[in-house]
Amino acid sequence: MKTIDQDIFNDTNLKVEENSKSSKLNQDREWIDDVFCVEKSFVLWKSIRKDTGEDFLFGMTKEAVIEMSRFHLKCEQENTLHLYTRVVGSAISNIDL
Repeated sequence: MKTIDQDIFNDTNLKVEENSKSSKLNQDREWIDDVFCVEKSFVLWKSIRKDTGEDFLFGMTKEAVIEMSRFHLKCEQENTLHLYTRVVGSAISNIDL
């Protein structure tokens, strides 16, 4: 039978292990503007945000992804992203049942 202390200890060990793995990955990457990095995925290039560690934007060339990522982050900082965003298509379907 496990105790609560053992569960907390195991959870802490997992978190430390995950943090050390992600920090090793972060050290191996070349960070652009110390905010994001760009790497080749299967077919496309992708940017990865440093603050979230998540995939960010995808594009056909490395240069295009760098340019898009810089522009997007600049707009986020200046709170002007809504000026350059639009919805293409419609989420409403007109199906008569």
